Amino acid sequence: MKRFAMRIASAALALAMCAVSVCAEGGAPDADTASQTVDAAAASLNIDAKSCILMEASTGTVLYESNADEALRPASVTKIMSVLLVMEAVDSGAISLDDEVSCSEHAASMGGSQVYLEPGESMTVSELLKCVLIASANDATVALAEYVAGDETAFVARMNERAAELGMSNTHFVNTNGLDDAPDADSHLISARDIAIMSRELITKHRAVFEYTTVWMDSIRNGAFGLTNTNRLVRFYRGATGLKTGSTSKAGFCISATAERDGMQLIAVVMGSPTRDIRNEGAKTLLDYGFANYAVYRSEGGASGDVPVTGGVEDHVATERGAFCAVLKKGSEKNVVETVTPAESLPAPVKKGDEAGCATYTVDGQTIGTVPITAAADVDKISYWGLLLRLCRGMLM
Repeated sequence: MKRFAMRIASAALALAMCAVSVCAEGGAPDADTASQTVDAAAASLNIDAKSCILMEASTGTVLYESNADEALRPASVTKIMSVLLVMEAVDSGAISLDDEVSCSEHAASMGGSQVYLEPGESMTVSELLKCVLIASANDATVALAEYVAGDETAFVARMNERAAELGMSNTHFVNTNGLDDAPDADSHLISARDIAIMSRELITKHRAVFEYTTVWMDSIRNGAFGLTNTNRLVRFYRGATGLKTGSTSKAGFCISATAERDGMQLIAVVMGSPTRDIRNEGAKTLLDYGFANYAVYRSEGGASGDVPVTGGVEDHVATERGAFCAVLKKGSEKNVVETVTPAESLPAPVKKGDEAGCATYTVDGQTIGTVPITAAADVDKISYWGLLLRLCRGMLM
């Protein structure tokens, strides 16, 4: 009994060592992860904008920020949330990319950037997404919103609900497109951090958007109407993948720029720049800073061997460890050491997913995170008769 108690204590100690820090790629960042800044002492990058932020997409780690929580007018960057809801509707099966959408009088009445939809004109969901993500078409955005939710008001309510679910604490939407002259436009506000959060949700869970956002030029209506991407970085910045520009007289020039190099995906948000070119230079400066100074370390996880089970119908249980990733100073990702510490034993019954140790990741002796080792199967507790039968078998061998 004393040995059994010691094994239980050892297992408990091993589990207590596991302060979980897991990167689940494609997931939304929690409040702590999204606000974590790798290099708080980074020198100012002198971005000419009211606010900006640089986020690594797979972890939600913030690499640089300036005034990132002030709620400002986002202009057409608003459409990231509109597209997110459309893509979620597609993924859930509520709508299809091939569905034909008929344009309403209301959608056709939108000003600003548009593809001049006529009332009653039909386009597929995919064609309308192309119009939104390449040409920033307000009429196409409203047509999609009405198709998904029945009317624009209901869709905007869902935009605000989704923002709350994602932890976007400095956001309030009143329309689908960010136009200055829309009703209640003065209260249509969002922060740079919140734009990065919704951008991350879109690009990590709905990578199909890159089929639209990486296109420089395209057309609709059988080639009769040309589309040119409002995001010039797609053409001129290496690794650019999107995502959405916006500008109005009151919002200034805004962008959520995404790019990917060497397995690292970055989101650079710039709000309130005085000109388009200054906005684009600001985004490029942020992206260049991120790619030059940081890298992502990844461990895919997998099988982690067997752990003894005490008092179970099986003597051992297979275990597995989860995936882990972390943003590190460039070069240090090559020095990561993974140390696997399984529990000495586990008491039955064991349920699949029960913690059975941990894997710790260090750089130069400093812990950068841990992931749990978990049981890969159930192991029931052995009954009295089962134990007796096991003893008898042991005596006969």
